[in-house]
Amino acid sequence: MTKTSHVSRILAGGCVLAGLSVYGCSDSPMSPTPTPDPTGARTITITSAGANPRQLTVAPGTRVLFVNSDTRSHSMNSDPHPDHTDCTEINQVGFINPGQTKETGNLNTVRTCGLHDHDNPQTASLQGRITIQ
Repeated sequence: MTKTSHVSRILAGGCVLAGLSVYGCSDSPMSPTPTPDPTGARTITITSAGANPRQLTVAPGTRVLFVNSDTRSHSMNSDPHPDHTDCTEINQVGFINPGQTKETGNLNTVRTCGLHDHDNPQTASLQGRITIQ
């Protein structure tokens, strides 16, 4: 018997049950796209109005999910423009199409990271900060 056979997975009512833990519960069918955190605590949503929230505080080791709910693509990167060297973990988001979600790398170092849309670096509504503390 393999290690994975000890963990039972059941799909019922939009929920995945693995052992005694429940993952992915919703009223809609599960999709391969990561689901944004319902509290918004680790999610930045991009719309035609800009990034929301523009300031986010997370614990070390956290990944931040970016959701592009706009009708156009964006390229989310770390400050400063155009080098993107302050928090390279943010650069893993990069180019993000409408409807797509992407995560940063693990934000391990305690610091404040600026971010912006590389294609619109002066647009204040597409700039933000993630504070790791």
